[in-house]
Amino acid sequence: MPYKSIADLPDSVRDNVPKHAQEIYKEAFNSAYDEYKERGAEGREETAHKVAWSAVKKKYRKDEKSGKWELAD
Repeated sequence: MPYKSIADLPDSVRDNVPKHAQEIYKEAFNSAYDEYKERGAEGREETAHKVAWSAVKKKYRKDEKSGKWELAD
């Protein structure tokens, strides 16, 4: 189901990526969730999570050494 705020995001997102990346995730997830209605509840949510992570990875990358997410170059 769509997220009303970043506080509602899964722990895996809130605990690992910066606030701006969380906002990107939420907006991308909600948009994809609306777009993929025909996939059924489970497929719809799974696809929305994939789309959201893809959106985050366009702007952020995970540093291999520190494991922290930072703005991509």
